[in-house]
Amino acid sequence: MDFILNLLVSAGVILLLSYLLPQVHVKSFLTALWVAFLIGLLNATIGWILRGILNLVSFFLLEAIIGLIVTTLMIKLVDKLVRNFKVDGWWPALVIALATGVALALLSYARGGADEAEYGYLESEPKTEQLFAKQEELSENTAVVLQ
Repeated sequence: MDFILNLLVSAGVILLLSYLLPQVHVKSFLTALWVAFLIGLLNATIGWILRGILNLVSFFLLEAIIGLIVTTLMIKLVDKLVRNFKVDGWWPALVIALATGVALALLSYARGGADEAEYGYLESEPKTEQLFAKQEELSENTAVVLQ
C-alpha cells in the first residue's frame, strides 16, 4: 500500500511540475505514473549502485546531495526512455528530484514517520517485570554456583 501511495504522490508531483515548469512536458497522468514507476525502478537498481560508489568516494558526508544527483540522473535517463515525457535541461530534472523527495518525506511524516519497532526502540526505563525477572535469574545462578 505504501508503494502505491508513494507512486501516486510522485506521479502527482511530476504532473504538477509539468504545469508549473515550461521545460517539463508530460502527456497525461498515466504517463506521469509510468515515469514515476520507472524512476523508482531505476533508483532501486542502477541508482543504488551509483549511490554506493559515490558515497564511498565522499565518505558518506554528502549522502543527501548524492541522492539528489543520482535521482536527477535517473530522471534524465527516463527522459530518454519514455516518448511522452520530456525534460529540457538538468535544472528542471533537479527540481523534480527535489520536489519529489520533499513530497515523499512529507507523506512519510504525515503517515507517522518511521515506526518505533523498525529502529529497535529502546525504552528509557526498563519495566519492573523485567527487573524482577533479571533479579530472580541472578539469584538462581548464584545459588547454583555456591552449591
